[in-house]
Amino acid sequence: MGGDNPIRIQSMANVSTMDTEASVQQAMRMIDAGAEYVRFTAQGEREAANLGVIRTELTSKGYPTPLIADIHFNPKAADIAAKTIEKVRINPGNYASGPELIRERFLSLLSICRVHGTAIRIGVNHGSLSDRIMDQYGDTPEGMVASCMEFLRICREIDFNDVVISIKASNTVVMVKTVRLLAEVMDAEDMHYPLHLGVTEAGDGEDGRIKSAVGIGALLTDGIGDTIRVSLSEDPEAEMPVARKLVDYIQEREGHDVIKATLSPGYNPLSIERRRSRQVENIGGEKVPVVISDRSNGDFEFNYTMPPDYIYIGKEDPDNFPENIRLVVDALFWKPRQHVFPYFIASEIEELKQYNVPLKFIRLTSSDIDDKVLDILSKDKAAVVILSTHHQNGVGAMRAAIHRLMTAGCDIPVILHRDYSETDTETLQLKSAADFGTLLLDGFGDGIMLHNEKGKVITSDNIMFGILQATRTRISKTEYISCPGCGRTLYDLQTTIARVKEATFHLTGLKIGIMGCIVNGPGEMADADYGYVGAGRGRISLYKGKQCILKNIPESEAVEQLVQLIKDNGDWRD
Repeated sequence: MGGDNPIRIQSMANVSTMDTEASVQQAMRMIDAGAEYVRFTAQGEREAANLGVIRTELTSKGYPTPLIADIHFNPKAADIAAKTIEKVRINPGNYASGPELIRERFLSLLSICRVHGTAIRIGVNHGSLSDRIMDQYGDTPEGMVASCMEFLRICREIDFNDVVISIKASNTVVMVKTVRLLAEVMDAEDMHYPLHLGVTEAGDGEDGRIKSAVGIGALLTDGIGDTIRVSLSEDPEAEMPVARKLVDYIQEREGHDVIKATLSPGYNPLSIERRRSRQVENIGGEKVPVVISDRSNGDFEFNYTMPPDYIYIGKEDPDNFPENIRLVVDALFWKPRQHVFPYFIASEIEELKQYNVPLKFIRLTSSDIDDKVLDILSKDKAAVVILSTHHQNGVGAMRAAIHRLMTAGCDIPVILHRDYSETDTETLQLKSAADFGTLLLDGFGDGIMLHNEKGKVITSDNIMFGILQATRTRISKTEYISCPGCGRTLYDLQTTIARVKEATFHLTGLKIGIMGCIVNGPGEMADADYGYVGAGRGRISLYKGKQCILKNIPESEAVEQLVQLIKDNGDWRD
């Protein structure tokens, strides 16, 4: 891992580590699906010891794939696991308390690892920082990095270099900012340890894939990351094909033509603010990013719960559409009518000034933006750029274009546009989320427009709203922070997630955590409004924020009680 090695893909088992046969069989399925590392929970000394048995069984069956022990509160379990498997993951937030005890216990573990050739993963999670770090930094990226560096400096001090770092959050904005900050701090101290990337508690289905592609994709785009896990609330073997697609897509950009660009003065990727743009109608300024749906192929099926803000109809006759729908029409076919706006291409830019309308769109690529174009865009206060690209490194080309606008002081709103030709919905989700998500997390984009030549338009619309939700730039539905499950989970996670979603899917803007156990519960659903957390076999605890409100209630009553808790706090809507 690291160096010139490929980006490695990994996952985590969700069966009991004490069930040797189930653990071996699941690990084999994960490895067959593409896992290059397999992690197991080791919450106690018995589980840690049984990892040695699992290791032996897997090796005997021809599966030498490295295993990782996941340790939270039990340093003794870490010591045991380090003697029999390839890597031990510890969470600095709950491994030990106090600098002296941290040093004593961690040095002891590193000593065992050195003897047995075992690697260490320092895994920091948003929401599970120690009280000492929280008192000093709060629940912030700076606190997460400080917690990590405390352990890394001990490794450096004794020249222990078999170290991997993960620093995760379910919030993609926090996750990306924190990893970028960690990379900068490590570089400043001449540390270059491999980094493991993941959006923890990403969820399932479309949301889990989009959120993972946004966070992981943004960092891989920056050249950060040596191994990844896509954490889905699904069977573990489902994670590997998703991760492989994402990595392969980002790596398609290798060897691209040079993009000439200059970083705009004052831009800092570690303290990102949304690019300042003027407001044109409901686009730009302080308005949330808009969704423009490309219906130029004649597909007019809609999701009426999340309709797009604008519909591009190309050459269609706008008179055939209701007057309350905002339409975008090719300039050549445009005629004056309320809520109908012209769409120009680069070769028509001189014609912009001839159209006296409150809003007009001009599609440009990075190479189109020269001094003459900048002058026109700066002066025409009704214009909005639809920024497109066909460059091999499209994200890089679009970044260059926006920095050019910023350097020139041109505050025109920018709609991010990409063309795809995907028949597979999952592939479209991953590619578009990585492309749009990276730019939105940069603070760029007053809207998005996704055109997929081969798919249903309603699918593209849903993906666009999902990307905006995942980047926290526009909230249009309930957000679920659900863990992928592990050997500590004591209930059927996938069935429960479905039941919670069925009861609460209409609560737009609410964040609900669905967590398998108390270890991952209150901490890793750090910014959830409500939490559903496994407390024991058949027992659930319910949270309002980080406060436990109802403890150990029967699982059969938990969803109903969650709904009542939301109602009691005034957050329910019928």
